[in-house]
Amino acid sequence: MNPNTPKRLQNKTALVTGAASNIGLACALRLAREGARAIVTDIDAGRASALLAKLEAEKLDADFIAADLSIEAGATGLIEYCQDQKISPDLFIHSAAPARQEKDHLLDVDLPTFDAMMNVNVRTGFILARHFGAQMATRRGGSMVFITSLHAGTPRNLPHYSAAKAAQTMLVKELARFFGGHGVRINAVAPGAIPGGGFAVSPDAKARFDAMIPLKRMGTAEDIAGAVLALCLDEYSAYITGTTLVVDGGLSLHNWIPSAEHL
Repeated sequence: MNPNTPKRLQNKTALVTGAASNIGLACALRLAREGARAIVTDIDAGRASALLAKLEAEKLDADFIAADLSIEAGATGLIEYCQDQKISPDLFIHSAAPARQEKDHLLDVDLPTFDAMMNVNVRTGFILARHFGAQMATRRGGSMVFITSLHAGTPRNLPHYSAAKAAQTMLVKELARFFGGHGVRINAVAPGAIPGGGFAVSPDAKARFDAMIPLKRMGTAEDIAGAVLALCLDEYSAYITGTTLVVDGGLSLHNWIPSAEHL
């Protein structure tokens, strides 16, 4: 970013979960570079230290809170920390999710893995969004973005993951409907093929994905962070709430019938 570019989130506070890697990391950096005070949380304090070092090197305002969001104590501890520190976020980005394991198919996924996926994505998302949404409502303004998935609507062979993302999508609608009259907007971003986290691809697989995606490339975490920023800014999204923005390079347009080529 050009240092002379006006920072559009000056005097805002952004809380980002799952901020130590991939999409959460990109969102935390993007919002901080736009002037927000970044409150970042993750289960992995070691990886988070690298994020904090990067933010500090850029002289950006940030704090880190270690939290295991798969258990209720992680969510309530995060809320208590924010209360103690008098932190009341203007922006809440829920990117945290347990890593997906491709082996966890329907007959193989164990119940602790299923529960952790649902807890982080849905239960903790609800606990945090309800709390911070009520704070935003008293100020008559604020924005939340949940990172969901294309697999909220199509199977992934990982039932715990797809079910959690489908539940998140409806939770976004419920939150948006409730808080909309109080000036608080809640939306989701559904990434397409974004390598990282639980999604790793070989060079051959990447070539196949690139070929089927209309924009002819897999996405990056920065692509998602840009969409999140747009949904946070009233400048662009003042009349958008309760929706899911698909950021997939056109992957969801793909089917097995070749497209007609006229160029």
